[in-house]
Amino acid sequence: MKILFIAPVPPPITGHALAAKVFLDELTIGHKVDVINLNKDSLKDGEVSFKRIAEVAKIFMDVWRNRKDADIIYFTISESFAGNIKDLFIYLICFKSLSKMYIHLHGGSIGKLLFDRHRILSGINKIFIKRLAGVIISGESHRNIFESMIPKNIIHVAPNFAQDYLFLTEREIIEKFSNNKTLRILFIGNLIQKKGYNEIIDAFFKLDDKFKSMVRIDFAGRFESESQRTIFLDKIIGVEQIRYHGVVDDVEKKSLFSQAHAFCLPTCFLEGQPVSILEAYASGCVVITTGQSGIRDIFTDGLNGFEVQERSPDSLKVVLEKIIEKPENLIKIAISNRTIAGEKYRTSSYTSTLSAIIESASGIPPLVIPRD
Repeated sequence: MKILFIAPVPPPITGHALAAKVFLDELTIGHKVDVINLNKDSLKDGEVSFKRIAEVAKIFMDVWRNRKDADIIYFTISESFAGNIKDLFIYLICFKSLSKMYIHLHGGSIGKLLFDRHRILSGINKIFIKRLAGVIISGESHRNIFESMIPKNIIHVAPNFAQDYLFLTEREIIEKFSNNKTLRILFIGNLIQKKGYNEIIDAFFKLDDKFKSMVRIDFAGRFESESQRTIFLDKIIGVEQIRYHGVVDDVEKKSLFSQAHAFCLPTCFLEGQPVSILEAYASGCVVITTGQSGIRDIFTDGLNGFEVQERSPDSLKVVLEKIIEKPENLIKIAISNRTIAGEKYRTSSYTSTLSAIIESASGIPPLVIPRD
């Protein structure tokens, strides 16, 4: 089967790009795949520049050249206003091929922040979306975004994943909780202000000195801008308990997760299904996060960790005090999270679910190419 694959592919790495790359690697084993890379250098969603306009123009040309020969078109859509305009042009270019196109939504904000606010834009999207082969979402909480646009039976759910190399054994989890007197808390991912990294720092500074001395907080990832990076580093100058590791590779990422007792993502984004939370589960971490709709598909307060209010360092401070004071209560949650990740959130489950969706629609069997 020949597949036109329109999605962001690393570098740089984001949760969206990582998910696309994992699926792309699987597809190339048994199919001929033409890739149109939607990735960009900036973390700012919807940012418009002359460079980006040129990149998007090239994307349109590549879509035009490759659309006719494809048996299936797989397309991961944007959630910003500018990004959606780009998507509409791609729909238009592929208008005669929409019946063999699947769109994949990785986030969770397109409904409330785009379709609900811009009714005309929503209506234009509906013209194209109702002609698609199907829509893929991460969790049930996002089904309502598309239910008025396309039949329910072709809205497919494909939960996200944690990569295999991050999974710890139960014994390794027990050891990391038993052998460390300092509670390790981790934030890893793109350091976008809405993801709540500033709230973590503010909550730490609100702690009593006794609690501060019992915790270490690690940050890793890329900032939106150099100015944001400078502001962050200025805040933590001289604070031994907080460390910034920069942009990390897979080896460093595994090391940070394998040492962390808790993963903290106090986001105020309308999240999809954060891969970082599932990575924390696989690594035997307790999760501290907010109650965004997509997060609720994979996270339950008290079962997987602790829910905090968004934009609230005080709410986060209360939870930090609780887990710092009694870390022995965390290990049961950590082991349970690892078990859940192993059962539900493997890359093999993710790729097989997506492959089954698009292969069943085409009626064309995949090429049989043996693995090494």
